[in-house]
Amino acid sequence: MKASGRTGVRYGGRSLQGVQVSASRRSGTTDELGPDEPEQPERDGADLLAALLDGMDAALCAFDAEGVVTHWNREAERILGWSAAEAVGRQGFAGWAVRSADAGEVEERLLSAMRAPGRQVNEFALLTKDGGRVLVRTQSAAVRGPDGGPAGVYCAFSEVHAQIDLERSIALSEALLEDASWGVVLVDVDLRPAVVNAHAARALGAGRTAVLGRPLGDLLSQGVEELESALTHVLAEGAPPAPAEVWVSVRTPEGERRRCWRSGFVRLASPLAEEPVPLGVGWLFQDVTEAKQAEQEAALLRFRAHQLHRAARAAAECEDPAEAATVHLDFALAGFADHALIDRVAGGALVDSVAADEVRLVRVATTPSGAPGPSLPSGAAGLPVRYGEGHPALQCVERAGSVRVSAGVGSVPPERVRRWAEARQWPADTVHALCTVLRSRGRTLGVVTFLRGAGRGAFERPDAMYAEDVAVRIATALDLAGAVAEE
Repeated sequence: MKASGRTGVRYGGRSLQGVQVSASRRSGTTDELGPDEPEQPERDGADLLAALLDGMDAALCAFDAEGVVTHWNREAERILGWSAAEAVGRQGFAGWAVRSADAGEVEERLLSAMRAPGRQVNEFALLTKDGGRVLVRTQSAAVRGPDGGPAGVYCAFSEVHAQIDLERSIALSEALLEDASWGVVLVDVDLRPAVVNAHAARALGAGRTAVLGRPLGDLLSQGVEELESALTHVLAEGAPPAPAEVWVSVRTPEGERRRCWRSGFVRLASPLAEEPVPLGVGWLFQDVTEAKQAEQEAALLRFRAHQLHRAARAAAECEDPAEAATVHLDFALAGFADHALIDRVAGGALVDSVAADEVRLVRVATTPSGAPGPSLPSGAAGLPVRYGEGHPALQCVERAGSVRVSAGVGSVPPERVRRWAEARQWPADTVHALCTVLRSRGRTLGVVTFLRGAGRGAFERPDAMYAEDVAVRIATALDLAGAVAEE
């Protein structure tokens, strides 16, 4: 930047040179007023302008058309350490506030504002008085003279790291709410969603605006109490030390969906208040249903295999093969069913190559229906069970396979369940049943029936496979018991 002998550019209707004089006068570097200086009202106006600029939070400096510094406010002094007395009157930033290698580029960027409309935004590094470097963001604009031509430049600048931190926070918030691959919900102090991202809206089975302000109980049919308890705890005590896995049932137009969400929580407080004022809770979650179901299925398979192994060892110690059959039944019931029955084909086993005119089943063992306990031989042994036509146990014998039935899907009146169970000769609280054929050496020996009450889900295909494994062991024991009886 070139030296300048000019003495005045206009800044907001006042001379920039007047601002320079005011700043210099306050620093004690000017001479007494001479006869050629402005009248007192003009001098007071320049002082007022300088005071206003010094009171602003932003760092401000101004240059005349030749690049001479004409003003330097207190915030600029705070950021860079150079006082107004040291800055005003210097030719640009070269040699003191910017590195020599960068001086040309900085000068071009600053003075280009005189030739461009509006504000120009730039970022570059300035030097502090103690030799440090500060990355600043500047906003520069032209100062127009009385003729409308460029008369100088004013420049506002601030440290970039504060602005970058703010921009990063905003970018992070927008990314979480738009592009995140997990659900993000901001819950207010009334435990109602205030902000929901797209992923969370899909998980909740509704649109992003449709869930706002609604109680969580409107969106979830199960698990809402546990979730609200966690949110209340976070509001009162802060975030828990680790994520929590919450099982919920989501209400959707297609019906309820059972999901497991691994959830993390953070308490939100206003950064503007002296005391922490809670704004709500940030709830972040991922759907881990498939992984949890796979873990549960693997654990269930291990448990059932362990039960079969234990049952085989216990049955091997039984002298009576019929007792061994009930031992297998008792071990199979653990975690699998509430009640079980063993019915044997009356008149002897059915051979596959011989058709039976009418199949009758005789109860040989049953588990207590009202209290826990081991399976017991039936007192009605030898008398056929009064199974009606189409009974699942009879269908099982006819098909030589498994049959699964339930009292109904969804909410079924208890009286209807009771009538359904009693009509099939099962305990009154039975809701789900699984009948599996007992076969040994190509013959059908009977049926084992597993029963579940209302507290359990319906039998599924993996359950039927496990029941078939148990049935093979029971059939082997019954076949051996029949051979011993014949001898």
